[in-house]
Amino acid sequence: MDATEFRRRGREMVDYIADYIENIEKRQVYPDVEPGYLRGLIPQEAPEDPDSYDDVVKDIERVIMPGVTHWHSPYFYAYFPTASSFPAMLADMLSGAIGCIGFSWAASPACTELETVMLDWLGKMLNLPEDFIAGTSGKGGGVIQGSASDATLVALLAARRRKVQQILAEQPDRSEADIISKLVAYTSDQAHSSVERAGLIGSMRMRNVPTDEKFAVRGEAFRRIIEEDKNAGLIPTYFCATLGTTPSCAFDHITELGPICNAENMWMHIDAAYAGSSFICPEFRPLLNGIEFADSFNFNPHKWLLVNFDCSTMWVKRRSDLIGAFKMDPLYLKHDHEESGLITDYRHWQIPLGRRFRSLKMWFVFRMYGVKGLQDYIRQHVRLAKEFESMVRNDPRFEISADVILGLVCFRLKGSNELNEALLKQINSARRIHLVPCQLAGTFVLRFAICARTTELRHVQEAWHHISELASELLLKQRH
Repeated sequence: MDATEFRRRGREMVDYIADYIENIEKRQVYPDVEPGYLRGLIPQEAPEDPDSYDDVVKDIERVIMPGVTHWHSPYFYAYFPTASSFPAMLADMLSGAIGCIGFSWAASPACTELETVMLDWLGKMLNLPEDFIAGTSGKGGGVIQGSASDATLVALLAARRRKVQQILAEQPDRSEADIISKLVAYTSDQAHSSVERAGLIGSMRMRNVPTDEKFAVRGEAFRRIIEEDKNAGLIPTYFCATLGTTPSCAFDHITELGPICNAENMWMHIDAAYAGSSFICPEFRPLLNGIEFADSFNFNPHKWLLVNFDCSTMWVKRRSDLIGAFKMDPLYLKHDHEESGLITDYRHWQIPLGRRFRSLKMWFVFRMYGVKGLQDYIRQHVRLAKEFESMVRNDPRFEISADVILGLVCFRLKGSNELNEALLKQINSARRIHLVPCQLAGTFVLRFAICARTTELRHVQEAWHHISELASELLLKQRH
């Protein structure tokens, strides 16, 4: 394919993508295929001679689309949103064309510098404390990680190194292995499974702090479990607070938890993967109060801020804590501006070496939507969730299972877990909408998350009508 053909095929692909997005609600939201469906549709080996581009494109509908879950359908209400916008898609095209591997400033100065500035832009949109803003002389700053899971692990490893160094400075005869064996990390019993996985990878035991009736961690419960561990000779090291838990979008009380972490010299990391986008709206910014106590903070613009995957933004108060945990400097990666103080090499802020030019997506989206446009988008999703909540509350057969704060509604039929499991099975088997469940205080709960950029009130009303009809059928069968 030469540049001339690329121009022609590129226009065709943009048309295909635009048609796909415009007509996505006409597609069945969840695929009707069995595991292994794809293998029989394509050859068992790569072709010896080239296929034509036309044949490849024909196979998109024949091979790929039958097995796609359409996350951007207005009938997709599962998990949390994954962001999508046309400006971000165009920026991804440009990033792929430039094709740099931005592990250092010298490897592509624009890749590093735009990322630093975009993280400052976004940090200011969130009204983060000045400690988290890089500017030209700050000690903190931001970085794009691949996912919130990466950010949680990176923060835990940095916390481990910092604690080990602190103890060795006071007790130089103590072995590093002995210290690490005593370190403890903490998180909510509602936290994402990736936090527990970070503990496994980082060789740090992880304690789950019990939550209150709102599924949030409070200071008293946290303090009690820390004292238990200290009395057992363990060393509290790291706490991952969650703002917007995956099951119910609950918010840990970081204004209570932060001072405890600071007093115990523990690293506090805040995971706001989904909810963090909402903090650009002044009315939701109080949910972030207490951020001043944190060492690191992360959320995913690729969930709810119209920046396509992957783009998980992480800030630290002291980038030296992060760099100290990961810095490796072989001669072939060194360059003349390493110690200038004006730039950073992001390879020292993450586990991989290579990195894509992801900040282009932020630059395009922020400029083409503006802060007001992004705020309007967040508010519209919250309004739709509140509308759905009202529909549920107006049906005496159903109940709301958790506070509706942002774009997630947790609800269930009044009755047994088995009844609600049967309802969810009917919903997803019909494949008109797609939902996933969670467990809250031992009860089986259905989650309804406003996800797609194109979701309107009529889609939410259709979804509720469908759920209500299926519930009526289910309850009628039970009576007979």
